Amino acid sequence: MARLILIEDDHALRDCIALSLRAAGHEVTLASDGATGTELARLFPVDLLITDLVMPGQEAMETIRILRKEHPQLPIVAISGDSPHSELYLDIARKIGADAALAKPFTLEELHTTIRRLLEASPPRPPSPAPAA
Repeated sequence: MARLILIEDDHALRDCIALSLRAAGHEVTLASDGATGTELARLFPVDLLITDLVMPGQEAMETIRILRKEHPQLPIVAISGDSPHSELYLDIARKIGADAALAKPFTLEELHTTIRRLLEASPPRPPSPAPAA
């Protein structure tokens, strides 16, 4: 299926989402902060990125800005919750480049539907270069 990066600082939620995405056939790389997720997106071909908005370290809004500039075609899903300002954060994330935004708690079905919709609408990722002989 697709190569995804999931940036989420809540380990239990991150593991639950990753398990579900892997069961659906996706290859999932995990990060617990925006700086690590940004670096992973620079190092490896990725089809879609999912990022929590409220995390320690590099703010997710900065992560979205950087990745939108470096990878303009990369679909980005912002997730947020457990904050009185979650809807505001999700709205800002959409305005700066997130293609979709989900408020916690969301269902795994909602997440899978969002991912499927974005992957179907995005151009295919160029193939990885062949290893040097």
